[in-house]
Formats: sequence, C-alpha cells, structure tokens
Amino acid sequence: MKKVLLMMVGWLLTMTASAKGEDKVYQFDKPLYGAAYYAEYTPTDRLDEDIRLMKEAGLTVVRVGESTWSLFEPQDGQFEFAWMDRIIDALHKAGIKVILGTPTYSIPSWLAAEHPEVLSQKWDGGQSHYGIRQNMDLLNATYRRYSERIIRKMMEHYAQHPAIIGYQVDNEVEARKIDNPDYFEGFREYIRQEFHGDLKELNRRWGLNYWGMNINRWEDFYDRKGVTNPSYKVWWERWNRKVTADFLNWQADIVSEYKRPDQFIMHCFMPSFYDIDQVEAFRQMEYPAINVYYTMQNGQDGQWISYSCDFMRTVSRSHNFLITETNAQGTGWSSRNQWPPYDGQLRQNMYAFLSGGANMVEYWHWSTLHYGQETYWRGILGHDGKPNRVYREFQRGAKELEKIGDRLVNLKKRNRVALLFSHDSKHALDFMPYTDRDQYKVDMMYDALYRQNIECDILPVDKPEMQDFSQYDMLVVPSLYVATDELLRKISDFVREGGEVVMLFKSGYTDYDNAVRPVLAPGPLAEACGFTYQEYSSINKLPLKPSSPLHLEGSGEASVNTWMEFLQLTTAQPLATVEHQFFGQWPCITENQYGKGHLIYIGTVPSTDILYKLIARAADRKGIATLERQYQFPVVLRSGTNAKGRQIHYLFNFSYEPKTIAWPYQASQSLLDRQSLAKGQDITVEPWGVVIGEEK
Repeated sequence: MKKVLLMMVGWLLTMTASAKGEDKVYQFDKPLYGAAYYAEYTPTDRLDEDIRLMKEAGLTVVRVGESTWSLFEPQDGQFEFAWMDRIIDALHKAGIKVILGTPTYSIPSWLAAEHPEVLSQKWDGGQSHYGIRQNMDLLNATYRRYSERIIRKMMEHYAQHPAIIGYQVDNEVEARKIDNPDYFEGFREYIRQEFHGDLKELNRRWGLNYWGMNINRWEDFYDRKGVTNPSYKVWWERWNRKVTADFLNWQADIVSEYKRPDQFIMHCFMPSFYDIDQVEAFRQMEYPAINVYYTMQNGQDGQWISYSCDFMRTVSRSHNFLITETNAQGTGWSSRNQWPPYDGQLRQNMYAFLSGGANMVEYWHWSTLHYGQETYWRGILGHDGKPNRVYREFQRGAKELEKIGDRLVNLKKRNRVALLFSHDSKHALDFMPYTDRDQYKVDMMYDALYRQNIECDILPVDKPEMQDFSQYDMLVVPSLYVATDELLRKISDFVREGGEVVMLFKSGYTDYDNAVRPVLAPGPLAEACGFTYQEYSSINKLPLKPSSPLHLEGSGEASVNTWMEFLQLTTAQPLATVEHQFFGQWPCITENQYGKGHLIYIGTVPSTDILYKLIARAADRKGIATLERQYQFPVVLRSGTNAKGRQIHYLFNFSYEPKTIAWPYQASQSLLDRQSLAKGQDITVEPWGVVIGEEK
C-alpha cells in the first residue's frame, strides 16, 4: 500500500507540474553532491545506518541500480523489484535524490548460460567469458531483446517514483574489440552504404591493390581479424563509434517512452575512451556525464579534471554536465597503488569540477566493498563503514554547497581558445606509430595551456557540426593526421580571417580515408603554413641553435626530440633550427603570417619550455588570458558566468605550501568566507585550497 501511495503522489505531482506548464527537464538550483550507492553489496543490512550517515554528511544524490540486472531478474522472466523499492523509498523519505541506471553492462549468469552467443568475440582472436562485466556483443539480437525487456520492466515500475530525477543508460560503454559475426556483418553493410555500393571506389580509396587485397564481391569482404590496411582500420573505428552511439540512443529512445518530462537521461564515459562518438551519443541527453579518476597526494594538479570538463561542455546541449564517478580514497583493482587524498584535496577537486561547469559531483562510491574485483577501490566510507577523515571532508564541502551552491551552479564559459581533438588522428597514429611513446600528443598540448592558465574548449572535430571556429581567437591543434580537405580549409580560413593557430607535426598528411595525400605535404595546409616538405626523420634529442628567435630566458630547456620534418619555406619565417651538422639545414618550427592571422607550425616534438613559449606567443597577439598568465601552476585560475549573470573566479593552489597572490579581478566577494576582495589585494590560498570570488 505504501508503495502504491508513493507512486500516486509522484503521478499527482507530475500532473500538477504539467498543468502549470512546468514540464522542463530537471533544473539544478544548486550542485548535487553525492555518491554511487549499492546497498545490495553490503555483507549486512545497513540501509538505515547508511541513510543516517548520508543525511549527517549533507549528501543530496545517489546513483543506483546500474550493475545488478541479476537481482532485478534472477531468472529468465522472473522480475523482482521489492529490494530496490525499499532502497529508493528510504532515500526519498530522507530527501535524497536518485539517478537510476539501466543494468545492461553486466548481464546475469543465466543469460550467458542459456545464450552464450551474446558473449563477445574479439578481433584480436580473444573470446569473452562470463565472470566480468562488459563482455557482450552490443549488436547481438538476443542481448538486445533481453536488454529491452529489463529496461521496459524497470521503467514501467519506476518512472513515476518521485525520488528519481534521471536515468543512466548503460555504463562506460565501449566497443571493446567486438568482432562477432553480426558485428562484422553490420560493418560490411555500413561500408556498403558509405561507399554507395561501389567496390571500385572502395578499392581505390583504400589502396587495396597493395598486396592484392582487392574486394570484388561484397560477400568477399573480410573481417577485422588480421587486417593491416590503415584505411580499413580507421573506418572500423568509426564503426565502433557509431555502434556505441546508436546503442545509447536506442536505450534513450526506450527510456523516453516512460520517463517524466522533469527527468533527464544521461550516460557516463571516461575521458580516455576513444571509440565513442560523444556528440551523437549525447544527442538526447541534457546532462551527459563523465567518470574522472586522477592521481592524488603529491601528484594532484587538477589537470585531468580540467581536461574532462573542457571536453564535456562542448558535447553537452546545456554546456553543463555531471560527474558520476571520481576518487573518494585510493583506487584500483588491487591494493598495489593506494593514494588517498591529503587533507583538503577532496574538497579542492569538488570545486575544480564545478569551476569547469559540472552541476553534480558523485564519488565512486559511498562505502568500500568487502568482496569482488574492486575491493580496494575505496569509497567515502572504508571497510568498517564508519565516519572517517574523508567523510568529514565531504561533510565540510556539502555544508558549503548548501550555503553558496546557488552561486556556483549552471556555470557558463566563453573561452577564446579551442583545442581540436580528432578521434581519427588518434587511432591512425596508433596504427602507424612514429615513436615508442604516446603518439597523439593532445595531453602535451593541453598541458601547455592549463599550466599557463589559458582556458579552452575541446572540440571533437571529426564531426562537421563541431568545426565552427567563429567564436574563437586561437586554435591549438595536436597532430591532425587524418582530416578532410574541408576541415583543413576551415582552419586555413580561420587564420586568413585573423585567427592564431599553433599546430603540431604530421597535420594534413592523410585524407579522410587515412591514405597519404599524393601531393607535397602538408597538402591543403601548404599556403597557410607557408612551407612544403618531402622528407622527415626520427631524431634523438637535439638542442636549438642559440640564434633561434625562440630564445629562452633563465634555465629553460630549448630542445626538440623524436621526429623532425624538413620544412622548405615559401612564405613562413623560421622560429627554431637545431644545432646539428645535417638537421640544421631546415627549420623545425616556423611561423607564417597568412592574411590577418598567423600559423605557428611545430614540425618536431618540442621541449616543454619551448611549447609553453609558442603557446604564449600566439596568446599574446590576441591578448588572451593576460591577467591569468601572470600566475602559473601550481596557482590555477578558472572563471565563468553564473546563473545570476555574475562573474565567478576560482583560484586554486595545487601544492602543499600556501600561496599569496594579488587578486587579479574586479572587486568581488569571497563566497567561502564572505570577505571583500579588492583588485590587487594580496590573498593567501591555503595548501590544497581554493578561493572563490563573485564580482560585485
């Protein structure tokens, strides 16, 4: 009866809101702060005690249900919801909001036993077995049928529950090397459609005459196992991204049939996932989500948090997003590397997420597991289930959010710099490496921005809809190895119209099919770059000539390494040349004035100091972050506009020593201690601390 009454109340509230026209998706008036919660994992029943501790901590949201299909459906067609009803009802009574997950990323044992064909076969010859999550073929019809049934059953049961503000579809989806027969057949049909059934065109563009691997009948089209052709491989990765996006949109379509207008749909991925099309996958999601894990203690620098936020804003329809998992204590699938936070670091990271536009921060997870693979992936509570140092720091942050959260929520940014991210280039460079280290140096380029306090947006430019650069003054381009002529023209036009570009080697070298352009490199970029080249070489570490324009003051390192292109200048000016009897014939870093703008091209791997100087050189010409660049890491500055139209400024100290700086902004109020901040006033940021100012 209690359950029925709750459902009726939820239905009535929904109808009342709709009658008033309040049918918008869930609106955040303050950031939500919480954790994933698995009452079903605990060795003893502690639901009441957990909720008591959650309330005392100030926790406002939990995520439940995404991992336990086997409890919702212990046998084929036998559905049990009472166990979760009790959890959600208790959370609702305590005023804690709930995000409910579809449990499709971890199939029940009976499904694997009765239908072993749902388990994935892999293109590297591997075969998935039962005993771990994410071991299924995403396109398998049987898996899809059972997944749809459990989703519908759950939505029928829970859609009207007043505690539930949103739904997570699946969890951390990736293709994970799937190559079952149906998956390959789907790829073959995808290629047939993309090439309009023209095998001659396919053979030509992919260069399949090489080694006599032409395909003359569609039934002869061979699968991914054993493939060496770079064009085939890059198209396979596009297929992976399409499958995962289609899978999430398929689930979102089902959930949308049942959810209330005030409930949202989300999915969480990790920033290191490269076989998901975030733009298409998040098409129906007002608040997409990301799971971010990072080094703490002495390694805590906020950079991975910032990178993740800068990526998420551009793929979110609302430009805000959710953090569904992040470090609470030590993490890992063993106890080998346990690095719990120093005092202050948990709170600092929470504010770092909010400074990037997050509207929710959840930890993984509430209480540490006593068994299973993630026994040592520690939650807010440890194995004893008692309040501890981390719990108390969570409590402190929650109390602060209760007071000032309305000033921090729904933060918007207008950044002047964009970093161009290319899934295709990342994969293609991995297929054809030039070094034993990282091939796609997006992290290196981002580091040069972050540590100089230059905020940016990260644009996944494989998607044409993400190729509008009109709102930016500066583009930072990691090796854009795979690109269409059209994208390269857009970058050239950006320069000609007055933009500043800093670009890494190998850009423009291959076309959309990952085939080398049969022209002088860098192909369509040659005019904007102001050079061509025919040769390149692997190199050891080499110093720059002291006479190079990139003179470094003090103790900075002026060197390059790994790779060098022999740039033959047409209109570009040399910025750096190496000290070497042979390689010194050609500049390795150039700058070209093209139209109203400039393109700095780095035809090598530069030392950190040189890269920082190149980024600063471009930023100087546009007057970008002139205030912020007065300070460098470990002092990190982040800004945005809050929902009230006020400028919000975050000053972080990512170090174990206090830092005193002059407040660089207009007169503001310090939100955490209500003190006035005058421009130029010295303020001290405590170790692992933060100061948050709202301009008056």
